[in-house]
Amino acid sequence: MGLDFPNPVGLAAGLDKHAEHVDALARLGFGFLELGGVTPRPQPGNPRPRLFRLPQARAIINRYGLNSVGVEAFSENLKKARTQAVIGVNVGKNKDTPNERAVDDYARCMEVLYPHVHYLALNVSSPNTKGLRDLQSEAYLTALFARLKREREGLRERHARDVKLVLKISPDLDDAAIADIAEVARRERADGLIATNTTVSHAAISDLPHGKEEGGVSGAPLTAPSTEVLRKFARLLKGEVPLIACGGVMSAADARAKFDAGASLVQIYSGLVYRGPRLVAECVDVARTSRAGP
Repeated sequence: MGLDFPNPVGLAAGLDKHAEHVDALARLGFGFLELGGVTPRPQPGNPRPRLFRLPQARAIINRYGLNSVGVEAFSENLKKARTQAVIGVNVGKNKDTPNERAVDDYARCMEVLYPHVHYLALNVSSPNTKGLRDLQSEAYLTALFARLKREREGLRERHARDVKLVLKISPDLDDAAIADIAEVARRERADGLIATNTTVSHAAISDLPHGKEEGGVSGAPLTAPSTEVLRKFARLLKGEVPLIACGGVMSAADARAKFDAGASLVQIYSGLVYRGPRLVAECVDVARTSRAGP
């Protein structure tokens, strides 16, 4: 993506939603941090309880609903960070913004965050905001990239920096949708693609305590499906768009499988919850012996 990553193991979005712990997280050994998600205006997210741990399956269910302090407060928090780490921010639309005006929300987040980040992850795949996944259509993604790339030209000149635009997609896509998104990513020259967000499939955990709670599933049940989606994108894109693997990296072996499937970078969240910071070092070690590529 034209960025210099100290190592290819990053923090996934969703842990530091408000950019309040950037320096501390950077010290855990990550090569990059993805913060957020953040929305233009503050919003409380879904009612509590909205986070459930399923230790028998090494899984987590969340239905946060993009709770956010708003992009202005988020930006002020981010300015306080002293780390030199590569910083990405996951951005989404407000719950009450209709889909036909969603591009305005993404553009607003880009405008405010542009001076402070290395890349923006366009979140069109959270299962916890009604209608958000509808934005994964070919027509909408084409319009989204066209608008953001056009406005990015002016921001580049104003701030003398080049912020990358990365797309974060769902693991619950069928093959036709995967092909459509891959074509948009190639045609619009997306700077990267994150595969994947959480899944709405509860099949592997439905018999466990909390297993029927509504929300996106992360952790070990997501490992195989997210890797398969990653592999399909790698086959279609043939190295034209860098791929970032996210979803079920619970061990060094999982990270190796992601690299083998075509990822250039991997991200961790649930694995950090269940394994602790040692998982970061293990994944960095395996990255040194893995070759990314489809």
